[in-house]
Amino acid sequence: MRTVFLGTSDFAAAVLGRLAGEDAAHARHRPQLVLTRPDRPAGRGRKLTSPAVAEAARRLDIELAQPESVNHPAVRELIAGASPAAVIVCAFGALVKEPLLSDYELLNVHPSLLPRWRGAAPIERAMIAGDERTGVSIMRLTAGLDSGPVCAALGEPIRPGDTYGSLAARLERLGGDLLVEALDTLDRGEPLPFADQDDELATYAEKIAAPDRLLDPARPALELERVVRALSPHIGARVALSDGTLLGVQRAVLAQAPPSLAPGVQASDGRLLLGCAQGALELLLVQPPGKRPMEAGAFLRGHGLPA
Repeated sequence: MRTVFLGTSDFAAAVLGRLAGEDAAHARHRPQLVLTRPDRPAGRGRKLTSPAVAEAARRLDIELAQPESVNHPAVRELIAGASPAAVIVCAFGALVKEPLLSDYELLNVHPSLLPRWRGAAPIERAMIAGDERTGVSIMRLTAGLDSGPVCAALGEPIRPGDTYGSLAARLERLGGDLLVEALDTLDRGEPLPFADQDDELATYAEKIAAPDRLLDPARPALELERVVRALSPHIGARVALSDGTLLGVQRAVLAQAPPSLAPGVQASDGRLLLGCAQGALELLLVQPPGKRPMEAGAFLRGHGLPA
């Protein structure tokens, strides 16, 4: 089936790879065209950086375009030139408007069990909330925020030790498989079994902002441990030291708190502990500002905590 793919993120790049032939069984729906966002400055050096989907399209030798707006008439002509039977959208990060919404069958790959966790950060929000299960949904893209009818969904357990990285990898594979099944159905000339979402059950996965990353010792350690895992390794949690320095936290585990442990970051018997309102976290892998991640012991030997 002829397709066009719209996506931006690492998650979208992985789904594109499975759709485009990194798994040979999926190559029958290889896109004729990939659209992603323009290159943007990134990192401390503000170096111009391509989206993950752009890098994937170049690696896969698929025609690539990076317009400022996918809704521009010239871009719509470019899509029409590819003669797609379906347009795939996955973590694109920009609004798709009419007439594109009506011109094609637009299938959106969304990593949650809709209507739970509509929005920008469904994997992270599911983990932070302590959900035991998430999944992937294939829905028809509409003008609303992830509110279109769903034609397929598969669940995936969130395991106790999962990080964003481990869970996203499983959802990427699940999303690629589910998408190919939907495209196979269309290719056979069969309709997809769309069903409307129940808006009353909807929850929203807001984009991760700076306050979401901060490990607040006034909260229970159990909640903060989930935050660390949900933001590792792509965003990273942070904790404030006594002098206001923000120390990155890539890995942490629940710990037995010594009776004298006060709220905040402290060293205890060679360990780096975060005292919380309930319980404590042992910080295992941390990242000082401007440095690489390091084991907590190396941090205490080389940097130490402020007085």
